[in-house]
Amino acid sequence: MVYLSACMCHWSAIRTPTVATAGPPKETANSRVLILGGTGRVGGSTAIALSKLSPDLRITIAGRNSEKGASMVATLGKNAKFSQFDINDDKSLESALTGVDLVVHAAGPFQQTQNCKVLESAIQAKTAYIDVCDDTNYALRAKAYKNEALAAKVSAITTCGMYPGVSNVLAAELVRIAKCKNNEPEQLRFYYYTAGTGGVGPSLLASSILVLGEEAITYSKGNKIKYRSYSGMVNINFGKGIGKKDVYLLNLPKVTSTHESLGVPSVSARFGTEPFLWNWALDVIACFIPSELLRNRNKVQEIVWLLDPIVRSLDGIVGERVALRVDLECVGGEHMVSVFSHKNYSISIGTSIDAFALTVLEGSTQHGIWFPEEPEGIAIEARKLLLERAAQGTINFTINK
Repeated sequence: MVYLSACMCHWSAIRTPTVATAGPPKETANSRVLILGGTGRVGGSTAIALSKLSPDLRITIAGRNSEKGASMVATLGKNAKFSQFDINDDKSLESALTGVDLVVHAAGPFQQTQNCKVLESAIQAKTAYIDVCDDTNYALRAKAYKNEALAAKVSAITTCGMYPGVSNVLAAELVRIAKCKNNEPEQLRFYYYTAGTGGVGPSLLASSILVLGEEAITYSKGNKIKYRSYSGMVNINFGKGIGKKDVYLLNLPKVTSTHESLGVPSVSARFGTEPFLWNWALDVIACFIPSELLRNRNKVQEIVWLLDPIVRSLDGIVGERVALRVDLECVGGEHMVSVFSHKNYSISIGTSIDAFALTVLEGSTQHGIWFPEEPEGIAIEARKLLLERAAQGTINFTINK
């Protein structure tokens, strides 16, 4: 597939691709992929998406639940297998990474995780790596291993997925297009919406509560400014199939990464959910529960197990719709927008991670550790195909409207 040339700047009304148009080249077909957390909703969705797009990939599902693992293998077919796995067991991790071409780290939540053990092991094993991290501190710790990855000739990308992940690549494309037209980027704003937990379950719920214990980092004209988490509500139109939703400031990794990687002076990120009860509840939690408690993974897990049955019952009512919108304002007033939305978050997140996995397997990532928006992570000429793969099944996918 021919990519737009560096001087051809406009994308608009992108056609949602089929599996055939966005399929992988034959040279990656027999690659060996290990999915940590593969018995969870995010890891399982990733495995299913990879298996459908590239049936010849050899996929290993690694998790603690052997019953779920056996069920997943039965779903994926003959090229899949299950490996009993404990992320805290060094020998188990080393064994799982042996002879693997790519490891997908989907064993979240990443908030308040004090080490990058999987990444360290991947570098030692000389295995390519991606993760679905949605935590600023973890992502920055991962980036600190860049020199080790370079020395080992390992390619790695942190914060892959939909948001962060696809959102970062969309931002990079808007900045590229703006500069192609001799416009200077001034302000980048990320907006996200998920109905309930999007069907993903306890891991996303835990992440949502843990991040409330952090101040929301934003940048204004190059200055870092912190706000109370889940403050600064604005009403945003996500377009077709989603409509207008309230979104709130959160500390999300793409704010820091895109400010530094893309050189945009002002950056912020907001998230919202529904029903409105959950937005209200998250705001109350951020206001009144001590941040020390919200940063305690064990305490938060207790809260999650109490709330999970209620959340799941409401998920069945509100559905699993998900949307992201990226706005770029330039000096002089030009306003550029990209929108990506899907009716089923648990499907779309797997497809998005799958797009990053295939890009790495195809060799479009340089050695080192990168964020998705960096051209060394996802080569500029590989962005279009990645976005087309991620956009399979979307209800709205528009770049530079």
